[in-house]
Amino acid sequence: MSLPLSPEDLAFQAEVRQFVEQNLPADIAARQLEHKGDYKGDYTRWMKILAQKGWSAPHWPKEYGGGGLSPWHRHLFEEVVQSFPVPYAAPFGTTMVGPVIYTFGTPEQKQRFLPGTANFDIWWCQGYSEPGSGSDLAKLSTKAVRDGDEYVVNGTKVWTSYAQHADWIFCLVRTAFDARKPQEGISFLLFDMKSPGIEIQPIISIDGQHHLNMVHFTDVRVPVDQRIGKENMGWTYAKFLLQYERFGIAEVAESQARVSKLRRMARDQGLQADRDYMQALAQTEIELQALAGTNLRYLAADAQGKPVGAEASALKIRGSEIRQRLTELAIAAGGSYLGPLAGYGRDVGSNWDEVLPAHLRGAADDYFFSRAATIYGGTNEIQRNVIAKATLGL
Repeated sequence: MSLPLSPEDLAFQAEVRQFVEQNLPADIAARQLEHKGDYKGDYTRWMKILAQKGWSAPHWPKEYGGGGLSPWHRHLFEEVVQSFPVPYAAPFGTTMVGPVIYTFGTPEQKQRFLPGTANFDIWWCQGYSEPGSGSDLAKLSTKAVRDGDEYVVNGTKVWTSYAQHADWIFCLVRTAFDARKPQEGISFLLFDMKSPGIEIQPIISIDGQHHLNMVHFTDVRVPVDQRIGKENMGWTYAKFLLQYERFGIAEVAESQARVSKLRRMARDQGLQADRDYMQALAQTEIELQALAGTNLRYLAADAQGKPVGAEASALKIRGSEIRQRLTELAIAAGGSYLGPLAGYGRDVGSNWDEVLPAHLRGAADDYFFSRAATIYGGTNEIQRNVIAKATLGL
């Protein structure tokens, strides 16, 4: 999105660009360009480098180890960083649970968890969806029964992204079983993924990779002091977190980087003279610019103490749809290289890592994984229901 930049804005952009140019490790950048990165190792190294400036959590208050950036400067920061071949990981710690902890946590919880989260010494995963209660999350059935100073947790979570890498999980559990509404009986727990009784079962997704998991809890004991806020009030904290998640799922800066890659791909593949293709790309870019403007308005409102509620669902809907469209355009740009692979996993051609150019290999991976973008974080159909109920009053 192009908006007038003040001298302060330009200086900040230059500072971020210079920092990345001077500090992004060459081996990490090379692996990203080849789409062969070490998911956890590369990202942890890079985040620890950014943490020197508070930029591993740029939107956090400085008192908690963040960058204290305004919504506008956070936007500029992400635009600059995403223009480089930097590693990406699901931001469960800094974007999701971190703000919950510093907003609702006790002083002891803040001291215990925030430094490690900002510095990526603690990796988090999210225990929300369950078999039979994904889109209708309030019907979750994982139980946490109080036993003195501990809860005993039993149940199963599903679609738990990167649980195999996580040190801790933030988890919604049912602590009241006779509540008037299902939302009223839920609590928000933090617990160690190495706790006895936790079993991780991999789920291999359509791109042939291990992003997802089913996680089983059998008599897992969790100290009561690892509960966020009040017992049975977890739905309040979950809704707060989901607002941040849906901001992230919009992926404005990431999609802007995808547009730049697509323009390079179009040039390399000789598509600049293809009027239909370039028109489709331009139309998607226009829609992305509109999304960027909406995202900035919501971030500014949030910074002014006007929490964004159901409106964040609109960001999730448009952002995930635009992401999918951009990956489809990447498949089209790949032509005969990628066309036969659309809709199939890696087993279609076991040597595609050797056959495909690196930029096309990345396009295929992105295409396959992005099929889930309109589902995770709450399906787009559910998001439309949220908007209709909360914003339009239907």
